[in-house]
Amino acid sequence: MPGIDLHTHSTASDGTLTPVELVLAAKEEGLVAIALTDHDTIAGLPEAVRAGEKHGVEVIPGCELSVHSDVGVLHIVGLWVDPYSSILQNKFESIRKKRGVRNDEIIKKLQNLGLNITMDEVREKAAGTVGRPHIASVLLDKNYVKSFDDAFNRYIGKKGKAYISRESLAPEEAINLLKATNATSILAHPALLSTNETVLNEQVKELKRLGLDGIEIYCSSHTTEMIGICKKIARKYNLLASGGSDFHGSVKPEIKLGRGTGKLFIHHSVLDDLKALRQSKGLEI
Repeated sequence: MPGIDLHTHSTASDGTLTPVELVLAAKEEGLVAIALTDHDTIAGLPEAVRAGEKHGVEVIPGCELSVHSDVGVLHIVGLWVDPYSSILQNKFESIRKKRGVRNDEIIKKLQNLGLNITMDEVREKAAGTVGRPHIASVLLDKNYVKSFDDAFNRYIGKKGKAYISRESLAPEEAINLLKATNATSILAHPALLSTNETVLNEQVKELKRLGLDGIEIYCSSHTTEMIGICKKIARKYNLLASGGSDFHGSVKPEIKLGRGTGKLFIHHSVLDDLKALRQSKGLEI
């Protein structure tokens, strides 16, 4: 049966495969469709779409937005975004400038901790947007940490010694931003927001009120129990199912494209249902 993956990343943000390499990897895995959903950028979309047309893999243009939450990690994936949207490009440019200031502050904290690391070294690791995974990569190269997880746990993750919080979009702003480009908005990896059904239910209820279209039911981070919780919530709020591996390449080697940690499989019917929703609203697919 044909499989798909509606949550992936490339070198345009913090992945390790270029958009073209990602498409070729999808073809090799036997996937018939993927969505490229890089963090706060649409820079890789035109290249990915062209590669998909050339190699027979349907590429859904997307992006992933970090959203403010007092509960857990809240990310919204946009599917069928305009790859050339000036609205998104302007917003993402503003976000990148703020991220640049944050990166500089993290580097200064690491230096104050006695770690010999410079922003120039970090930039050399990034083909696109510079982020914490690139800082982790330099720390790993210099043997300051044993792994990417170690880098985040000890230094640059939320509980790390050099962590600096980031400014995130408000949920309403994020969903309205996607709506302005006729994109479909999806709650990404709900388990990172909360695994508590009551808490997650309340969060999704509010996001639905703001215009959320769907929820990632099938994720690398989801247990069988979590899949059941997400299906129940999706039915309750009339949200469509989506799913993806959150593939990043070698920075998250345990997550395979289209397969997650090994057992993930997202049937093409998930994409068919999402397309039907868009067609019912008169939106392009």
